[in-house]
Amino acid sequence: MSYAQRKEMSGNRTVSIAIVALIHVLLGYFIVTGLAYNVVKQATEDLKTFDVEEEPPPPEEPPPPPPEDSLPPPPEISSPPPLNRIPMESPMQVPQTPMVQSPPTPTYVPAPPAPPAPPPPPRVSQAARAKGNLAAYIRPDDYPASAIDQGVQGTARARLEVAASGRISNCTITQSTGNRQLDTVVCRVLTSRARFDPAKDQNGNPVGDTINTPPIRFEITGE
Repeated sequence: MSYAQRKEMSGNRTVSIAIVALIHVLLGYFIVTGLAYNVVKQATEDLKTFDVEEEPPPPEEPPPPPPEDSLPPPPEISSPPPLNRIPMESPMQVPQTPMVQSPPTPTYVPAPPAPPAPPPPPRVSQAARAKGNLAAYIRPDDYPASAIDQGVQGTARARLEVAASGRISNCTITQSTGNRQLDTVVCRVLTSRARFDPAKDQNGNPVGDTINTPPIRFEITGE
């Protein structure tokens, strides 16, 4: 083999090696690029699964007050103009008449009619008279035995209401003997036994009357 041939073959071999090396470089590039794309895609998907909360911004600090030199001067207060007073007429005063409320009218309730007055008692022109001695109407056997045993004695007086019939309608002891039994005997005996000529009015008609008895003595006598 000649030197030219060897040189040509050496050049071809170098070219082939360069081509193969370029192919490997390209393959490596594509492999690396594809792997990086997959890695980036996976990382992006992983980032999408998390919500990243942004921290709130820090509160804004209030601006510092302006220096006193920069404040505008306060407005000058001017006094208002003097008021012109207009004399006003005093309102006319109307005297008020006080309202006087009249008292309510009382409801008139007629009073019930008064009962008729009883007729005046007839004028007695002649008093009633007993038809006997009133003391004699009480006999010794009317003396209560218990009062005799106790030695009770006494004198009684009574007021008798005599009806127009001549009989006693009521008896009232005005002087007591001091013993209830003896007082009871006086009214009981006179009411049942005494009789009277009734009193008469000015026309001679019999009317009721009231008389007082003489003293009636209860006395225990010896045998």
